[in-house]
Order: sequence, then structure tokens, then C-alpha cells
Amino acid sequence: MSRRCDICGKGSLSGNKVSKAYNHTRRTWLPNIVSVKTVIDGTTVTLKTCTRCLRSGYITKKV
Repeated sequence: MSRRCDICGKGSLSGNKVSKAYNHTRRTWLPNIVSVKTVIDGTTVTLKTCTRCLRSGYITKKV
């Protein structure tokens, strides 16, 4: 499952985890991606969206 939102394009970020001793280790932050069934042009489509787009109302879940 790709970690990219189909609506806004939000993806994973990378950076450093910094310990108390100031040691740097590489890590990644993953977006909260969910699979949602929605109706687009009369057809049911499964989209991978972040929860921010789902909450903001960019798509509506299929009932």
C-alpha cells in the first residue's frame, strides 16, 4: 500500500530522531492513510486518503 493520499498528495516524511544524548538516527513519519469507498461519476471507487481530507469533507463515504 503506497503511503500517499490520492486527494492532497500527502506522503511520508523523513528526518532525524534525536535522543536525549543528542544522537541522530534516521526515521520516517507516515501519514494516517485509510482506504475509503466513494462514488465518483456513478461508479464506486476505492481511494486512499488521509484522515485530514476525509474529515474536511473533500470526499464523502459511500453508504
